[in-house]
Parts: sequence; structure tokens; C-alpha cells
Amino acid sequence: MSDEDKREYEPVTVELIAGETYWWCRCGKSQAQPFCDGSHKGSGIEPMEYTPDRNRKARLCTCKQTKTAPICDNSHLFL
Repeated sequence: MSDEDKREYEPVTVELIAGETYWWCRCGKSQAQPFCDGSHKGSGIEPMEYTPDRNRKARLCTCKQTKTAPICDNSHLFL
């Protein structure tokens, strides 16, 4: 994979609010990455519900290979 292709999968930094529910896209089809926009319909893949326990800035995965979903673990660097 070229460096340009890898940039497509760089994580998105977001401000998360404690107690608020977020739906992280697991299918990769969402146009609202890293969040679900319903594009998974019919794919058999459902979004992941995530509710942070504290306010925080986080890097959310867009390559969908992270082992610490939805938080990026830099797996995109090894695609």
C-alpha cells in the first residue's frame, strides 16, 4: 500500500464527552467517518456503541483494524 493510500486510513481526532453515546463505524462505508451514518444497512456489520467515562480527546480508528476499538492503535501503519 502506498503512503498516499495509508493516509486515507489515518485516525480522526475528536473531542468526546463523558456519558454521551457514540456509534463508531465498523463497516468502513460511512461518509461520516469515524462515526456511523447508516451505510452499513444490509452488510451484516453493525456499528459499535461507545460511551466514554470521561471527557477526552481521542484518535478514533478509520482503518477498522485496531485491536482497541474505537481508539486507534496505529494498525493503519502496517497495512
